[in-house]
Amino acid sequence: MLNGKDHSYLNFHFRYMMQAFQLAERASEEGEIPVGAIVVQGKKVIGKGYNQIEKLNDPTAHAEMIAISAACSTLKDKFLRDCTLYVTLEPCPMCAGAVVLSKINRLVFGAVDEKSGACGSLFNIAANKKLNHQVEVIQGVMESDCSHLLKDFFRKKRR
Repeated sequence: MLNGKDHSYLNFHFRYMMQAFQLAERASEEGEIPVGAIVVQGKKVIGKGYNQIEKLNDPTAHAEMIAISAACSTLKDKFLRDCTLYVTLEPCPMCAGAVVLSKINRLVFGAVDEKSGACGSLFNIAANKKLNHQVEVIQGVMESDCSHLLKDFFRKKRR
């Protein structure tokens, strides 16, 4: 059990997290911090993204922001109700804010970000009752894989 959920529930999330993980690997291949994200509505992927901060020279080009923008474009709506965001790393404050503003129902992430995580680590923007929307958060899906990818990326970069 993880976060009180049974294995069949986690297998469902694993399938989508694996797609986000593949996007994180692509980011790594392109010299970007390896974070990938997808937005799912029902069983359909409606938005994808991976970090492109270096490529675009844009500090807002996080995987989550790109995936959320793509999903909004797909739905032609500013709100992503009944959607789940899968991301390999716990969102930062900017991305957590975008998750709340887009009214995503559920956030599933892999690795915890102890330095800038805003969905349970340093802050919990997603569950803040003072905001007009709260997001269900499930953490730890493919956590070791996601953490390893990040650690490996930074270890190679330091060489």
